[in-house]
This record gives sequence, structure tokens and C-alpha cells, in this order.
Amino acid sequence: MFSVLSFGGRFGGHDTIYSRLASLPNNFEKKMSELDEAWTIALAEAEQRARLAGRGDVAEYLALRNSNDLLRKAGIDWLVASFTSLAGDANRAGASIQIANTDGHRFRTGTSTMVGRLVSLTNGVRQLLVEAGWPRVPRDGIVRGGGLAAAHVRHVGIRRADEELLLSRSAAGAPQWTSVTRTRRTFHESDMHRHLAILLDRYR
Repeated sequence: MFSVLSFGGRFGGHDTIYSRLASLPNNFEKKMSELDEAWTIALAEAEQRARLAGRGDVAEYLALRNSNDLLRKAGIDWLVASFTSLAGDANRAGASIQIANTDGHRFRTGTSTMVGRLVSLTNGVRQLLVEAGWPRVPRDGIVRGGGLAAAHVRHVGIRRADEELLLSRSAAGAPQWTSVTRTRRTFHESDMHRHLAILLDRYR
């Protein structure tokens, strides 16, 4: 399971958040996907920030919880941070992946324009691009399929390995990435490992 993440990276020093998670049933974490875990942590930190700022009323926290922007940010940050972390793990194991992150990245999905984040992973002549975002103004268009955000996982020069993702709200209310390229299915960290293997020319 992916390490605990905040919106900008890994958590550190938030003991109250960890104790809150520790109070969950023992089998709860096993039932959660990696993004479910990140979402639970993100909500806990958002609640903590609101309380530290003196905004502890339940109505405001529930409004924040149900914010589509919070869902989008949590989903996109998890996707980008997960790919970046896995590439870092590969480098520590001997790979030489160059990692570059870009904010405010614009990309096309059909006739619409998404605005968000891009992480570029380069291994020799191979390059993996992960771009995720959503329309910001009416002229940008919409996310197809009624999603909250869209993402592309693109292998430059290996189009058959590309994957298109759609972010939606799961039945439990958490953000959820779904692959819509071939068979519609939930996108997990195991899928990221597969894409990293292609980048490293280790996928068979």
C-alpha cells in the first residue's frame, strides 16, 4: 500500500492524524485502496487545519469534505506523487530515471482542455508522461463521462501502452481513478508498477 500522503508530499509530525487512523478496525486498512487511504488522511489533515484555524464547526467541515475541488486535488496529487515515489524507489534500486514536475500544465482530452499537473519520467530514450487536470473556465470544455478530472499516462513512442484515466467519486465518497482505455476498471498502484516496468524496458 502506498505511503501516507498529504497534498504536496508525505505527512510528517501529525500525531493526531496517525492516532485517528490507529483507532480504525484492524482490517480497515486492508479493505482500502491506496487512494482511499490518501483520501482519509487528506480529510483528517483538512479537519485538523480547520480546527487549528478556529473553524471547528461541523457544517464547514462537511462542506469541505464534499468539495469537488478537494476530491480533484487529492486524486491528482496521489497520482503524481505515487508515480514520482515509485520512480524514486527504482532509482534507489539502481535505475537512472530523470524526474521533472510541472504545475499549470495544459493538455487536450478530446475537444476539451485540462489544466493541472505533469510529471515526466525519462529513462534513456524512453519517456513516460503522466498528466492530470480538469477544465478551469467554461471555454476549456468538460470532462467526458461526467468525471471530476481526467488523466493520461503516455509512453512516448509506445502508443499501445498509453492509458486514459477518469476521476470520479466512489460509492464511499472518496476520489477514484478508473481506466477508460480498454476494459473499464479501477486504476491501482499495481498499474503504476506496470507502467514503470515499461519505462525501464522490463515489462514482458
